[in-house]
Amino acid sequence: MPEARALYGTALRLTGQPDDAADMVQETLLRALRTFDNFTPGTNVRAWLFTILYSVFNSAYRKQQRTPDAVSLEELEQRYERPMEVADAAALRQIEDNPALMWKGSEVETALRRLPEPFRSAVILVDLEELDYEQASAVLDVPIGTVRSRLFRGRKALAEDLAAYARQQGLLSNPRSAP
Repeated sequence: MPEARALYGTALRLTGQPDDAADMVQETLLRALRTFDNFTPGTNVRAWLFTILYSVFNSAYRKQQRTPDAVSLEELEQRYERPMEVADAAALRQIEDNPALMWKGSEVETALRRLPEPFRSAVILVDLEELDYEQASAVLDVPIGTVRSRLFRGRKALAEDLAAYARQQGLLSNPRSAP
């Protein structure tokens, strides 16, 4: 299965546990095989598989997770609606070309885990799994506008969360003054 690796990576990001992620992928592939007659030939099989993966996640694993601290949407909007700095494009290329940087245990992974689940899901699907907005909308079963909103807020939250680390690494050209 060519998509199994991508499914596992997403499942691991969602669950945070390798065994749970493997179980989730196995359940996804089993459901895909059982309901293959529902797949429309000529459509995007990747988006279909991610839809099943999120269905598995929402119906089983999310219920088992601890309830996260509740934060109102208004509070998040107030916190992250400030203008953000733009990182240096040359520094971004340096990061992308550096094979020594590992994802697991990285500051980015940690910051991604701290995002509220709706924002994290949008960022994972669009930015990491490279689904387009329509595909992510279908996977998450929300309107495209909601995907865009969650992606915008998720990216801003990540940028805010990682700003100090980026400055420490010399990736931001001008340090931001305190609000």
